[in-house]
Amino acid sequence: MAAADRPDIVRAVVSRGGRPDLANASLLHVLAPTLFIVGSADTVVLDLNRWAMAQLPRQTAHKLEIVPDATHLFKEPGALDQVAALACDWFRKYLPGH
Repeated sequence: MAAADRPDIVRAVVSRGGRPDLANASLLHVLAPTLFIVGSADTVVLDLNRWAMAQLPRQTAHKLEIVPDATHLFKEPGALDQVAALACDWFRKYLPGH
C-alpha cells in the first residue's frame, strides 16, 4: 500500500512470504519493481502472491521467485540465505548507486 501511495519514495519492493493480496486495489497503482518471494511448500500464500502479481500494472516490473521446499517462515536450512540473496539482487538491479 505504501508503494502505491508514495511512488516518489518507494523505488523497489520485495515481499518475502507476505500477503500482498491484502493490499487489494492498491496493487493496481504500484509502479515500483516488485519481487515476490515465496516458499514452494507454502501453497496458499503462493497462490495469493500469484493473484497479487496479476493485479499489478503491466508496466510494473515484477517477478515471482519460489524457494524450493521452503515453508512460510523459511525455517529450512539455507532458505533465508536464498531469500536474502534474491532480495539483494533485486535491490541492486532497481536501486543502483544505493
